[in-house]
Parts: sequence; C-alpha cells; structure tokens
Amino acid sequence: MSAAQVSVDRGRCISAGMCALTAPEVFDQDEDDGRVLLLQTEPTAAHRAAARMAAGVCPSGAITLAEPVSDGS
Repeated sequence: MSAAQVSVDRGRCISAGMCALTAPEVFDQDEDDGRVLLLQTEPTAAHRAAARMAAGVCPSGAITLAEPVSDGS
C-alpha cells in the first residue's frame, strides 16, 4: 500500500491554524503570514488520522489528503 499524500493550497488558506492544532507533526503556520506550512507530504501511519482530521476541519478547504487505494489483494 502506498502512503497518503497531503497537499496544501496556501493561496486558499485563511490562517485559522486548525491544521497546526490538529496535526502539529504534519502542519505548521508561517511566522510571517500565518498561512499553512506543510511539514510532511506523506504522513506516517501514526499521523495519518490527524492529517485527515485537519483536512476535514480546515475552514477554507486548503488541505487535500489523497488516501492510498487498496488493490483488494
């Protein structure tokens, strides 16, 4: 199984900080403008649930999490 892929759209980010609060191992905030900084493009299994939750609570929808697709084997 491949890893989950996280991407962010900094232009869409409104600096709410929910991502950094929810998954600090995966996201941070830029000290200058407060927008999201992506620390892990492929979060470990231990951090994947938090990254998924951060994507869900992001008020601007700036975070995308592409989950691995199981081939059913």
